[in-house]
Amino acid sequence: MLEQEYIEQFNGHDVPEALLSLLQFANEKSKMDCFSDGFEFSINLDKCGLKTYSENEEFLSSIIEFANADSTGSTYGFWLKNRDENLIEAPVVIFGSEGGFHVVANNINGLLQILTFDSEPLVDWDSLYYYKDPDDYEPSAKIESYRSWLKNTRSLETITNADALVELAQKYHRKEFKDWMAKFYQD
Repeated sequence: MLEQEYIEQFNGHDVPEALLSLLQFANEKSKMDCFSDGFEFSINLDKCGLKTYSENEEFLSSIIEFANADSTGSTYGFWLKNRDENLIEAPVVIFGSEGGFHVVANNINGLLQILTFDSEPLVDWDSLYYYKDPDDYEPSAKIESYRSWLKNTRSLETITNADALVELAQKYHRKEFKDWMAKFYQD
C-alpha cells in the first residue's frame, strides 16, 4: 500500500508515527503477509461502513478509519473527541461489520499491543472480545517478526490477554463514547 494514498484518509491530521512505521513494516518486512490475525491496512475515503450508523458530518469527521479489524469488514478507527485532538492520544474504536461499536484501546500504542495477541476481535452489539482456542490456534505468518519489531521500535511488550487492555480502555472511554454515539445512532 502506498503511504501517500493511505495518508489522504486522515483529512489533514498528522498520522501517528507509530502507524506509519507499522505500515512500513507491513510493506517491507512482512511483505504484506499477515502479521496479526484480522488486521489489514485499508483506505476508507467513502466511509460507506460508517454511513450505516450516521451520515451526520460531525460523526463522519470525528471517526478516522485506518484498518480492517477482521476478515468480515469490521474496522478500527480513531475517535476524535474534539476536532483538534492529536491522533497519538485518540482512543481507538471498532465498528463491527454485523453491528456494534466499542472502544478498543486508549491509543494507538494500546492497539499495537493488542495486535501481539494475534486474534481477530469478535464484535457484536453488546460486546467486543479477543479469543483464540489454544487447541486450534495457528500463528499468523509474521507474528514473531511483528512482536520483535514492536519490542525493538516501540519498546512495547507482547501481551497474553488482549481483553485486559480493552477493559482498561473501556473503563476510561466507554460511557463517553456510547453517549456520543447516541447523538448519531439510535438502535
